[in-house]
Amino acid sequence: MIDFSKMTKWDIGKCFDYAILPKDTTEEVIRRECKVAIKYNCRAFCFSSSYWTPVVKEELEGTDIQIGAAIGFPFGQQTSAVKCFETEEAVRLGATVLDACMNVGDLKDKKYDKILQEFKDYVKAAQGVETKMIIETCFLTDEEIATACKLVAEAGIDWAKSSSGQYEGPSMEQVLIMVDTLKGTRTRVKVSGVKYPRPQNAYAFLLAGAELIGSRAAPQIIDSLDTMRKIGMIPAYKG
Repeated sequence: MIDFSKMTKWDIGKCFDYAILPKDTTEEVIRRECKVAIKYNCRAFCFSSSYWTPVVKEELEGTDIQIGAAIGFPFGQQTSAVKCFETEEAVRLGATVLDACMNVGDLKDKKYDKILQEFKDYVKAAQGVETKMIIETCFLTDEEIATACKLVAEAGIDWAKSSSGQYEGPSMEQVLIMVDTLKGTRTRVKVSGVKYPRPQNAYAFLLAGAELIGSRAAPQIIDSLDTMRKIGMIPAYKG
């Protein structure tokens, strides 16, 4: 559980991945938004493929901000071989954290062995780079959310991620299922697709046990920390 009483606004930045996903993103936008990620001390700068990885690597040189890349985004319906190629290419280009998409249909068809093997292949292809798996909670039952999280943990993936941010985000109840299912494992919970009002909801998810939020609104949410403290949602800073 995050101890907000020991965190400044600068520290809080590491609870957020800054995600830029529009289809019409240009190099100018990527370079500009990398500077925003640096300003807010975000944990990672994330985008929708490995295409921009060399540019992001250049912009983030000399910082501790992770260079993201999405794998199988956003549907997760590529073959495992294609996803592994994407993963290996992203790592070769300089990615230091990877957000992959689960094949939701396979989970619903209860092809658990297939999914587990795909997850393990992904971890192997990542070559030690930090891994996340998007399970897309809005399409899953509570039981399926728990099952997906168990498979993510069994495969040794670092993070179970609620959503791609392209569809409906998770409810608090769904996030709590993820948190409870992953207790006692090394896999942590990331939430994306945070609904309005984003600041309140993002901090509520962190208070519920998620350890990372991915959002285009990360700067706005971080800037709202003082307001969240003023209303008593987040404890005052005690150093």
